[in-house]
Amino acid sequence: MRFERITTSNHPLYDEAINLYKISFPTYEQREEASQTKILQNSDYHFVALCDEDEFIGEILYWKIGKFLYVEHFCILPTMRNRQYGQKVLETLQDTPLILEIDPPVDSISQRRKGFYERCGFVENPYSHVHPPYHRGNSGHELVVMSSPEMLTSDEYRTFNDYLQDVIMENAY
Repeated sequence: MRFERITTSNHPLYDEAINLYKISFPTYEQREEASQTKILQNSDYHFVALCDEDEFIGEILYWKIGKFLYVEHFCILPTMRNRQYGQKVLETLQDTPLILEIDPPVDSISQRRKGFYERCGFVENPYSHVHPPYHRGNSGHELVVMSSPEMLTSDEYRTFNDYLQDVIMENAY
């Protein structure tokens, strides 16, 4: 598997990756186009196209926050799911502690998603967490913070949440 970092919207895989992004996440969880292209230049932000040989299979969009990687968005093409690509991607990154957010596990899809991350070594954190809005006029939405290989301390959570509020979501709209 090949990880190809995209740093400009002119990259040959950018349009394909953005199309997958748009079908994989509800609009309220997506960055606006101007915000997405602007943050590509941020050295802490990694917009990574995932390829098997030369075939695009998905993407992982993450931030380097101190000793952690925060996975903001992660998706595999629907036609490529159930081939363990997601697990392999996370295994590749797990030399660094990981943080991600998921919807509260209230239905079968969100419960399966939580189970997938738990099988990949993630644990649920006890912190009440609201992700800030990506669009003006929207409100934040409650999410569950998961981390690997272990639970975040309260100081680690606070550092992550401050970075999320002050850097990641700066100029989101």
